[in-house]
Amino acid sequence: MGLKRTKLLDVQVVTGIQTVGIFTVGITDCTGPVGVASTSYIRGAIMHNTGFASCTASLHMYPAGAQGDSSVSVATTAYRLLRVQLKQNETYFFEPSYPITMVDRESIVVEVRAPNTSGDGTGIGSAVNVQILGDTDL
Repeated sequence: MGLKRTKLLDVQVVTGIQTVGIFTVGITDCTGPVGVASTSYIRGAIMHNTGFASCTASLHMYPAGAQGDSSVSVATTAYRLLRVQLKQNETYFFEPSYPITMVDRESIVVEVRAPNTSGDGTGIGSAVNVQILGDTDL
């Protein structure tokens, strides 16, 4: 199959405090003329806190069969790839050395919650923009 260099998703906004499934292979429509994503190669992610408060943002990759779709309400630490504390107007780039291959029904879930350190707020009022960078098979 050919590889389509495309934007997998538009920017997804996750407000604190919540956990949201933002991408599922075989279900989610890609941005542009590609249609539903098949095998996808995740090259990175950008997370930017546009909100009024500090927060902790986590990126999870759920295997097929795990509850990683849009109905997920509590993230599972076993599937967490990264966790970063974001202050207001702070940006974080996640770029693995090699693309992460995702196959049918595997999902990306983002969690925004209270910061780990006391005195930095409750995470409520945080709005984290998430951009997933990658390619998909045609």
